[in-house]
Parts: sequence; structure tokens; C-alpha cells
Amino acid sequence: MQPASAKWYDRRDYVFIEFCVEDSKDVNVNFEKSKLTFSCLGGSDNFKHLNEIDLFHCIDPNDSKHKRTDRSILCCLRKGESGQSWPRLTKERAKLNWLSVDFNNWKDWEDDSDEDMSNFDRFSEDSQDSDDESKYLCKNKSAQRYFTSKTKLLK
Repeated sequence: MQPASAKWYDRRDYVFIEFCVEDSKDVNVNFEKSKLTFSCLGGSDNFKHLNEIDLFHCIDPNDSKHKRTDRSILCCLRKGESGQSWPRLTKERAKLNWLSVDFNNWKDWEDDSDEDMSNFDRFSEDSQDSDDESKYLCKNKSAQRYFTSKTKLLK
């Protein structure tokens, strides 16, 4: 038995955790006020996964839920206190090798301008020529801004 790999991200009212297990069976997610327990069988060999997470802050177990797909299990944890930022998922500061931040979905929601910038989460596709100026979105904790660079887009 080993932990499933997982990615997480923070929102104003929720924390999302995605356990990356393909072809999962016998999924069990137990939400407690300050703890999440996840277990399942995964893959064609039915490997057993178990994750126990002591959460950074409390959640509302009754309003938290999960959804299984063929590739993963997405858990939606309702924060006990809305609007409180979670700098990490776990209570302890230790780095867990199976847990990472989901930067594709991460949003610095504490900054109000972030709401307006939500449509610009990817590289700008305005330019076709590598010599054209390419716009990139610079995500910074304090603010988001565009800056111009004359570099080639790597594909």
C-alpha cells in the first residue's frame, strides 16, 4: 500500500484535491473536520492506495464532496472559514513527495484584480511569427501584469 499522487489548489470557499489514480475502484473518501482519508484500488493490477491528510485548517465535512472519473478522483473541501487563504494543504510543514500544487488551477484570489484576469490564464496566442512581440501573463503574489518579451514560444 502506498499513497496516491495528488495535486491541490486553493479557492475562496473551497480547497480542491485531485488524486491521480487511473481506473480506480472501491473509492472511499472520509471527510472529517480537520482530516481527510482517501483510499482506493487503482490500475489494472488493483494496487491499493491510502492517503491520510491532517488539514491546514478545518473544513465542513457535510458540505464536502468527491467525484470519480476514469483518470482521477477530485475532492472538493468546503472551508470551515470562507475567505481564509491556505498557504499549504497539510497541518505540518513537511514536504510530502506524493503531493504537489496544481499550478494550472492555482489562482491568487486574495487580489481582487485576479477575478478580472481569470480569462488570461494561458499564453497569448496573438502572434504567429516568432519575431512578433509575445505577451505573457506574469503571476505574482502581490499582483498580475503583462510584460513584453521578444523570445520564441517553446512548444
